[in-house]
Amino acid sequence: MDPKISLVTIGVKDLDESIQFYRDGLDLPMRDREPDSDVAFFTLKGAWLSVYPREKLAEDATVPDDGTGFSGMTLAHNVTSEDEVDAVLAEAKAAGGRIVKPAQDTFWGGYSGYFADPDDHLWEVACPDLTDE
Repeated sequence: MDPKISLVTIGVKDLDESIQFYRDGLDLPMRDREPDSDVAFFTLKGAWLSVYPREKLAEDATVPDDGTGFSGMTLAHNVTSEDEVDAVLAEAKAAGGRIVKPAQDTFWGGYSGYFADPDDHLWEVACPDLTDE
């Protein structure tokens, strides 16, 4: 296996709301799609992000769609400064996201905070400690 991640698909309750959040709110570049398509792809550096109806994603994976609370996974977006962490969190909030953990110094020496998208998928926005570089 070639160790890389090329696509992350997240199950969403409302496809249009998620498209609005990621494309219009966070300004992620969305690939062209048919108006009646039930999936949207966003081109990121090194990978794609896909949003797909949660119940269909669960069906495709042959698992029940009854999960609540923490899913055991977070997505991360690393930046190069504390100011960028604060700016990305503010952008996510303005787009309709919910700040779960305000940005703060971390136990591992960096600076990070978390936001949740409209389906409560958790995103960490982090700046590592760059003093040793």
